[in-house]
Amino acid sequence: VVRRTRRRVLLRTPEPAPLLQRLFAACRDVFRGPGTVPAPDDVALIRGILDKMGPGDVNLSAEQNFFKATDAAALQHPLTITRTTIYTCTNFSIVIFFLPPTAVIPLHNHPGMTVFSKLLLGSLRIKSYDWAEPPVFAAGSTPDDHLRLAEVVVDSGFSAPSDTLVLYPAAGGNMHRFTAATPCAILDVLGPPYSEDRDCTYYQDFPYSHCCPSESQPPLQL
Repeated sequence: VVRRTRRRVLLRTPEPAPLLQRLFAACRDVFRGPGTVPAPDDVALIRGILDKMGPGDVNLSAEQNFFKATDAAALQHPLTITRTTIYTCTNFSIVIFFLPPTAVIPLHNHPGMTVFSKLLLGSLRIKSYDWAEPPVFAAGSTPDDHLRLAEVVVDSGFSAPSDTLVLYPAAGGNMHRFTAATPCAILDVLGPPYSEDRDCTYYQDFPYSHCCPSESQPPLQL
Protein backbone atom coordinates (compact mmCIF):
# COMPACT_ATOMS: atom_id res chain seq x y z
CA VAL A 1 0.00 0.00 0.00
CA VAL A 2 1.37 3.38 -0.99
CA ARG A 3 0.16 6.33 1.02
CA ARG A 4 0.34 9.74 -0.49
CA THR A 5 1.35 12.57 1.75
CA ARG A 6 1.33 16.27 1.15
CA ARG A 7 4.31 18.29 2.22
CA ARG A 8 3.70 21.84 3.27
CA VAL A 9 6.43 24.25 2.26
CA LEU A 10 6.72 27.66 3.81
CA LEU A 11 7.62 30.22 1.17
CA ARG A 12 9.26 33.41 2.37
CA THR A 13 8.91 36.59 0.37
CA PRO A 14 12.40 37.83 -0.58
CA GLU A 15 13.46 40.96 1.25
CA PRO A 16 13.80 44.02 -0.99
CA ALA A 17 17.31 45.00 -1.99
CA PRO A 18 18.93 47.77 0.08
CA LEU A 19 18.09 51.22 -1.24
CA LEU A 20 21.69 52.01 -2.17
CA GLN A 21 21.85 48.83 -4.24
CA ARG A 22 18.56 49.73 -5.92
CA LEU A 23 19.89 53.23 -6.64
CA PHE A 24 23.00 51.82 -8.27
CA ALA A 25 20.98 49.42 -10.42
CA ALA A 26 18.61 52.19 -11.51
CA CYS A 27 21.47 54.54 -12.41
CA ARG A 28 23.19 51.81 -14.40
CA ASP A 29 20.01 51.28 -16.43
CA VAL A 30 19.03 54.94 -16.81
CA PHE A 31 22.20 56.87 -17.60
CA ARG A 32 23.41 56.38 -21.16
CA GLY A 33 26.45 58.65 -21.20
CA PRO A 34 27.23 62.20 -22.34
CA GLY A 35 24.67 63.93 -24.52
CA THR A 36 21.63 62.11 -23.12
CA VAL A 37 18.98 63.21 -20.62
CA PRO A 38 16.94 60.61 -18.69
CA ALA A 39 13.29 60.25 -19.72
CA PRO A 40 10.64 61.50 -17.25
CA ASP A 41 9.83 57.95 -16.10
CA ASP A 42 13.51 57.28 -15.44
CA VAL A 43 13.84 60.54 -13.51
CA ALA A 44 10.84 59.53 -11.41
CA LEU A 45 12.43 56.12 -10.75
CA ILE A 46 15.69 57.53 -9.39
CA ARG A 47 13.97 60.33 -7.55
CA GLY A 48 11.59 57.87 -5.89
CA ILE A 49 14.49 55.79 -4.57
CA LEU A 50 16.37 58.84 -3.28
CA ASP A 51 13.26 60.23 -1.58
CA LYS A 52 13.16 57.08 0.57
CA MET A 53 16.84 57.19 1.47
CA GLY A 54 18.14 58.44 4.79
CA PRO A 55 21.56 58.66 6.42
CA GLY A 56 21.38 55.05 7.59
CA ASP A 57 21.26 53.83 4.00
CA VAL A 58 24.83 55.10 3.49
CA ASN A 59 26.03 54.29 7.01
CA LEU A 60 25.81 57.84 8.35
CA SER A 61 24.51 58.88 11.74
CA ALA A 62 23.68 62.23 13.30
CA GLU A 63 25.65 60.98 16.32
CA GLN A 64 28.93 61.10 14.43
CA ASN A 65 31.26 63.85 15.62
CA PHE A 66 31.13 65.76 12.33
CA PHE A 67 27.40 66.34 12.68
CA LYS A 68 27.75 67.49 16.27
CA ALA A 69 29.95 70.41 15.26
CA THR A 70 28.82 73.91 16.24
CA ASP A 71 29.18 77.32 14.64
CA ALA A 72 31.74 78.21 17.31
CA ALA A 73 33.81 75.16 16.41
CA ALA A 74 33.59 76.08 12.73
CA LEU A 75 35.01 79.53 13.44
CA GLN A 76 38.04 78.00 15.17
CA HIS A 77 38.96 75.70 12.29
CA PRO A 78 39.16 76.13 8.52
CA LEU A 79 35.92 75.32 6.69
CA THR A 80 36.79 72.24 4.69
CA ILE A 81 34.23 70.75 2.32
CA THR A 82 34.93 67.09 1.71
CA ARG A 83 33.34 64.37 -0.34
CA THR A 84 33.36 60.62 -0.61
CA THR A 85 32.70 58.80 -3.87
CA ILE A 86 30.45 55.77 -3.55
CA TYR A 87 30.69 54.85 -7.23
CA THR A 88 31.78 56.46 -10.47
CA CYS A 89 32.01 55.48 -14.12
CA THR A 90 31.81 57.28 -17.45
CA ASN A 91 28.00 57.42 -17.33
CA PHE A 92 27.26 58.47 -13.74
CA SER A 93 28.65 58.97 -10.26
CA ILE A 94 27.20 58.71 -6.76
CA VAL A 95 28.93 60.95 -4.21
CA ILE A 96 28.31 62.42 -0.76
CA PHE A 97 29.37 65.98 0.07
CA PHE A 98 30.05 66.98 3.67
CA LEU A 99 29.68 70.67 4.57
CA PRO A 100 30.60 72.12 7.98
CA PRO A 101 28.37 74.93 9.31
CA THR A 102 28.56 78.22 7.32
CA ALA A 103 30.53 76.52 4.52
CA VAL A 104 29.60 77.48 0.96
CA ILE A 105 29.80 75.56 -2.30
CA PRO A 106 30.10 78.56 -4.67
CA LEU A 107 27.72 79.25 -7.52
CA HIS A 108 28.64 76.79 -10.26
CA ASN A 109 27.10 74.95 -13.19
CA HIS A 110 26.68 71.35 -14.33
CA PRO A 111 27.39 71.37 -18.08
CA GLY A 112 25.38 68.77 -19.97
CA MET A 113 24.47 66.99 -16.73
CA THR A 114 21.37 65.76 -14.95
CA VAL A 115 21.89 65.98 -11.19
CA PHE A 116 19.85 64.59 -8.29
CA SER A 117 20.56 66.11 -4.85
CA LYS A 118 19.26 64.54 -1.64
CA LEU A 119 19.91 66.25 1.70
CA LEU A 120 20.58 63.42 4.15
CA LEU A 121 21.49 65.37 7.28
CA GLY A 122 21.51 69.00 8.36
CA SER A 123 20.09 72.27 7.07
CA LEU A 124 21.24 74.50 4.23
CA ARG A 125 20.15 77.21 1.82
CA ILE A 126 20.08 76.65 -1.92
CA LYS A 127 19.99 79.39 -4.51
CA SER A 128 19.86 78.33 -8.15
CA TYR A 129 19.48 79.94 -11.56
CA ASP A 130 18.81 79.13 -15.20
CA TRP A 131 19.80 81.36 -18.08
CA ALA A 132 17.02 83.59 -19.38
CA GLU A 133 15.87 82.57 -22.85
CA PRO A 134 16.29 84.08 -25.34
CA PRO A 135 19.73 85.26 -24.13
CA VAL A 136 19.79 88.78 -22.70
CA PHE A 137 23.07 90.59 -22.05
CA ALA A 138 23.62 93.67 -19.93
CA ALA A 139 23.44 97.05 -21.68
CA GLY A 140 26.77 97.80 -23.28
CA SER A 141 27.91 94.23 -22.68
CA THR A 142 28.85 91.61 -25.26
CA PRO A 143 28.78 87.82 -25.10
CA ASP A 144 32.52 87.98 -24.47
CA ASP A 145 31.89 89.94 -21.25
CA HIS A 146 29.90 86.99 -19.86
CA LEU A 147 27.41 89.35 -18.20
CA ARG A 148 24.10 87.68 -18.96
CA LEU A 149 20.58 87.70 -17.52
CA ALA A 150 19.55 84.71 -15.42
CA GLU A 151 16.35 83.77 -13.62
CA VAL A 152 16.08 82.54 -10.03
CA VAL A 153 14.71 78.98 -9.83
CA VAL A 154 15.18 78.19 -6.13
CA ASP A 155 16.04 80.46 -3.20
CA SER A 156 15.02 78.56 -0.09
CA GLY A 157 16.18 76.83 3.05
CA PHE A 158 16.02 73.04 3.35
CA SER A 159 16.28 70.68 6.31
CA ALA A 160 16.61 66.90 6.26
CA PRO A 161 14.58 64.91 5.53
CA SER A 162 13.58 66.73 2.36
CA ASP A 163 12.53 65.78 -1.15
CA THR A 164 15.13 65.18 -3.83
CA LEU A 165 15.96 68.12 -6.09
CA VAL A 166 16.60 67.49 -9.79
CA LEU A 167 18.35 69.79 -12.23
CA TYR A 168 18.81 69.30 -15.96
CA PRO A 169 21.38 70.55 -18.50
CA ALA A 170 19.32 73.66 -19.31
CA ALA A 171 16.60 73.75 -16.64
CA GLY A 172 15.78 73.15 -13.01
CA GLY A 173 18.49 75.45 -11.64
CA ASN A 174 21.61 74.18 -13.44
CA MET A 175 23.68 76.88 -11.71
CA HIS A 176 23.42 76.63 -7.95
CA ARG A 177 25.05 77.54 -4.64
CA PHE A 178 24.82 75.66 -1.31
CA THR A 179 25.27 77.46 2.01
CA ALA A 180 25.31 75.24 5.09
CA ALA A 181 23.41 76.40 8.17
CA THR A 182 24.47 73.30 10.15
CA PRO A 183 26.78 70.37 9.37
CA CYS A 184 25.31 68.77 6.25
CA ALA A 185 25.55 65.62 4.18
CA ILE A 186 24.28 65.79 0.59
CA LEU A 187 23.95 62.71 -1.60
CA ASP A 188 24.44 63.63 -5.27
CA VAL A 189 23.84 61.51 -8.35
CA LEU A 190 25.43 63.07 -11.43
CA GLY A 191 24.92 61.79 -14.95
CA PRO A 192 27.29 62.05 -16.63
CA PRO A 193 29.87 62.98 -13.97
CA TYR A 194 32.41 65.77 -14.15
CA SER A 195 35.51 64.99 -16.19
CA GLU A 196 38.49 66.76 -17.72
CA ASP A 197 36.34 67.50 -20.77
CA ARG A 198 33.30 68.47 -18.71
CA ASP A 199 34.36 70.76 -15.89
CA CYS A 200 32.23 73.32 -14.08
CA THR A 201 32.30 77.12 -14.38
CA TYR A 202 32.01 79.35 -11.32
CA TYR A 203 29.87 82.51 -11.34
CA GLN A 204 29.10 85.65 -9.37
CA ASP A 205 25.58 87.04 -9.22
CA PHE A 206 24.71 90.73 -9.25
CA PRO A 207 21.36 92.53 -9.02
CA TYR A 208 20.15 93.72 -12.39
CA SER A 209 20.24 97.28 -11.04
CA HIS A 210 24.02 96.91 -10.66
CA CYS A 211 24.28 97.19 -14.43
CA CYS A 212 20.92 98.71 -15.39
CA PRO A 213 19.70 100.85 -12.47
CA SER A 214 16.69 102.17 -14.39
CA GLU A 215 15.02 98.75 -14.61
CA SER A 216 13.93 96.11 -12.14
CA GLN A 217 14.80 92.62 -13.32
CA PRO A 218 16.08 89.29 -11.98
CA PRO A 219 19.79 88.94 -11.06
CA LEU A 220 22.59 88.72 -13.57
CA GLN A 221 25.39 86.19 -13.67
CA LEU A 222 29.00 87.10 -14.29
